[in-house]
Amino acid sequence: MANLTPTHRFETARLLLRPFVPSDAADVQRLAGEQAVARTTLSLPHPYPDGAAELWIDFRTDAARHGHGFTFAIVHKESDALMGCISLNITSEHRRGEIGYWLGQSFWGNGYSTEALIQILHFGFNTIGLNRIWGAAMTKNPASSAVMLKAGLKHEGLFKQHIRKWDQYEDIHYYGLTKADYLGSVQQEEG
Repeated sequence: MANLTPTHRFETARLLLRPFVPSDAADVQRLAGEQAVARTTLSLPHPYPDGAAELWIDFRTDAARHGHGFTFAIVHKESDALMGCISLNITSEHRRGEIGYWLGQSFWGNGYSTEALIQILHFGFNTIGLNRIWGAAMTKNPASSAVMLKAGLKHEGLFKQHIRKWDQYEDIHYYGLTKADYLGSVQQEEG
């Protein structure tokens, strides 16, 4: 796989994707701590504990330093507002990455997650050299499923009662994309 650093930054039409910095902690706690955001994500706690955002930023920075994953703040270019997060966690042995993302509720419904995910797919396949990228979404979060489908991932299956969130078993949709399928779709768009 490519020689990577934890300082990758990307610009899209409306977004800046950059590494998180310690000064982002208050925004992370506020945005990720919204009950509506935490309710449909696999790992966000609610309420979001004091000090947890700082620890999470340190952990994600260390993961990038060691090539285990890359986590980016999703920032609106015009307003410089931190809106959310997108990550790509790497399994090097299998050249595979798992995507995950969340946005603060006030930013939902504007296509920001799809725009960020399209950039991360490009990064994962073309810069890192992954063979496969996959993601999961709770069935009660159809917006997250729509993001993955719009970005080009394909539905691969439904796992019934696969996780437990807040003492409730949740069904999970899985989506994936191989590098060959990704390159084929990019060539079709260019042709």
